[in-house]
This record gives sequence, C-alpha cells and structure tokens, in this order.
Amino acid sequence: MLNQIVDPINNILWGNGQVLIYLLLCAGLWFSFKLGFIQIRHFKHMFSVMKGSTQADKSGISSFQALCTGLSARVGTGNLAGVAMAISLGGSGAVFWMWLIALLGMATGFAESVLGQLYKVRDDHKEFRGGPAYYIRAGLGKPWLAVLFSLCLFLGYGISFSAMQANTISDALSNTFAIPTAYSGAVIAILAGCIVVGGLRSIARFAELIVPFMGVAFISVAIFVTLMNINLLPTMFAEIFASAFGLTEAGAGALGAAMKNGIQRGLYSNEAGAGSVPHAAAGASPVPNHPVAQGYVQMLGVFLDTMVLCTCTAMVILLSDINISGEMEGIRMTQNAMSAHFGSGGNYFVAAAITLFAFTSVVANYAYAESNLHLFKLDNKVGRLVYTSLYLFMVFWGASASLKEVWSMADMALGLMTLVNVYAIVLLTPTIVNLTKDYQAKLKANKEPTFKVGDVEIQGKTEPGVWS
Repeated sequence: MLNQIVDPINNILWGNGQVLIYLLLCAGLWFSFKLGFIQIRHFKHMFSVMKGSTQADKSGISSFQALCTGLSARVGTGNLAGVAMAISLGGSGAVFWMWLIALLGMATGFAESVLGQLYKVRDDHKEFRGGPAYYIRAGLGKPWLAVLFSLCLFLGYGISFSAMQANTISDALSNTFAIPTAYSGAVIAILAGCIVVGGLRSIARFAELIVPFMGVAFISVAIFVTLMNINLLPTMFAEIFASAFGLTEAGAGALGAAMKNGIQRGLYSNEAGAGSVPHAAAGASPVPNHPVAQGYVQMLGVFLDTMVLCTCTAMVILLSDINISGEMEGIRMTQNAMSAHFGSGGNYFVAAAITLFAFTSVVANYAYAESNLHLFKLDNKVGRLVYTSLYLFMVFWGASASLKEVWSMADMALGLMTLVNVYAIVLLTPTIVNLTKDYQAKLKANKEPTFKVGDVEIQGKTEPGVWS
C-alpha cells in the first residue's frame, strides 16, 4: 500500500517525469547567473569568511557549528551508499553529473541560506530558529505554503531520512559483524535520544567535535588509495567523462542513466535547494553579522560534501577492481571496494565510517524538523515529547526495513520539499540579490559587512528585534 502511494509520486519527481532534475538544474543556473557565478568569483572568500567562525552568543550557535551541523546532515549515506548507488545504476559518468549539480548547487545553497538567516526568529528560549517555512511566511506572506513545507519536512527529516540512515548503519554492521538489525536500531535510537534532548546547541556541539575528525580521516584514506593507484587515474577520468556524455558502448541509454542517478544522488548528498540546511544557517550568530555571511558558510558546505567527500568515495570505488553490477547497491559496494584495497580491514573501516557519517545525519535531521515546532506553537514539553518519540521510533523501525522502502520514502519527501522551497527562493530572488550586493559593496569599501533593517530593500518583514 505504501509503495502504491510513493512510487507514482517518485516517478513524476525523479522517474520518467524527471521534474526535479530539470528544476534543480534550472535553479542552479538561475542563481549562478543572478549572483554573477558567486561560487567561482568568491571561491576564496568562501574560506576566508570562516575566520572568527567559532564565536557565538546566547541567541545563536557559531558559524563553525552551523557549518558542522549542516555537514553532519549532508555527510551521511549519500556520501558512501548514495555514491555507490549512483555508480551502480548510472556508471562512472554519474560522478561527473554529481560534480555539475554540486557546482550549480553551491549558488542555490547560498541563496536559501541567506534567506534562512534574514528571516530567522527567536523561539521561547530566546534562541534563533528559522528555515524555509519562516521565510515563506515572512518574506512571501504565504502561511499555507509554509505549513505545506513544514509537513513535508516532518515527513522527510522527522521520519523517513533518519530511518534510512539507521537502515544503512544496521546493514553495514550486519554485513561486517553479523549484528542483528534490531539490536543496532535499539542502540542507535538510545544514543540519538541522549544527544537530541539537549536541542540545537547540544547537536551543534556534537557535530563540532565529530564532523571534522571523521571528514579528515576519510579524506586521508581516499588520498592514500589514490596514491596507491595513481597510474590508473588518467584512465579513470577518461572513463568518467566518456560515460557522462554517452560516448561508451551503451550510448544514449547510459547518458540518461548517468544524468538521472548522478543528479539525484548528488542532490540527496549536498541537499542544495531542498530547504534543509537553512535551518542550520538560521540558528547561527554570524561573523560578520550579515545574512550573506551564512550564505558563504553553507556554500562551503556544499563544496566539501560533494566535490570533496563524494569524490573520495567515487575514487575508492572506481580505482578498485570490483564488478559494478548495474543493480541498486548501497553501502556493500563501498565496503567491497575498500576491501579490494585494504583486505578485511577496509570492510571494518567503511563500517566504522558509515556508522559515524550516518549517525551524525540522524542527529542533525532531528534538529531540522524540531526547528519547525515553533511555527505550529508546539515548542513546548508536550510537542517535543510527541515529536521525539515518533522520531526515535522511526529510527528503530528503519534499521530493519527494506532498502527500497526506506530510500523511496526519503526520495519522495526530499522531492516534495524541494518543489516548495525552490518555488519560494526563486520568488525571493530580489531580496537575495539586494543583500548580496550590499555585502559585497561594504566588503569592497573595506567596511565591516553588517546588516540592519532599512539598509537593504527586502520582501516582507523580518522578526522585530533580530536585526535592530
């Protein structure tokens, strides 16, 4: 019954209709053009804005914590299992389309994060909250659309995404250590519960500690694999580009499969345009105190997630001699590839990596959906208890669910969220452009790029007191 509802929707969004593939490509091109290809022109500034990023105040988390929280949600099964799926279904050419959607997605991620910062509010604890539902309501004046997005978000990040991440962890542990999936699910749910009860600040502190460590460890292993097989690099890159444009024996069929799977898994990994990361961006007290500062921070997150970490996984797989089956394979393909390089030790490393990667996503997903409780005036003990209980139950259930069930639900939720969010940020383009021009003009004049209400013409109204 679930498949009868989910499959037709996914077929329109991702399948024969391919609505989201065209939508995201157009959104990436639109914002790249409107912002003057900011992801290329201001590539260096994207890193320099991280200076002073560890500063925070009583209202918000630091920019570095916001980056790590955004990365902890992005860096998960999409980087390890999702890349493997894209390659198994779309061939090595899928990697090229993942790169392209990431490059364009950097502009989209910038745009939505700027809006998340601008229209943020203070919750009952005087802490910053925000996201697409808030900028849809305050910027566009469409409360019904804000509610629709929030419902899609709860379905995605509150329910199916965490179940899918738990599914990948339990599958890796079962494959490596023969641990029953029910046991894995119970432990994941308990550990996640201990962290999320502290709210966004607790989740941000956890992300700040774990994300840099696991990222550096994984990149180091991928670099070592590349150096071990450096003589194979020219052939590998030639195969990626040939497959990406249908120049291999499979021809046009391979081109379509490479595009579809590369873009779909690329979006799933970096989440640009989906409307998830603006929740982390909104929770920050940026340095400098301007909404555009968080745009640069989260644009860096897209780059690190896909252009760096997803590429690392692709290199490990494509430089191994394993058979790419053409069937939907997840984390086990990555494990097999790592084992081809390091023997049984590679299998253990991937099991540990996916456990950490996916677990940080499980925790960050909670924060995104929890941010929207304030919108429904459920930011109280009862509301939090009901939401947390449902979230932890889905984590436990997901550990034992079938792979297709879980990924299909996640794809549908992500697709619906993206439709609403892209529609909203395109309508709010004038505000994004005006804010970006203001920031860059102050930067060019060697002034501190700070923002106050009245400095820039914006759509709608910001929360009173936030930017005064």
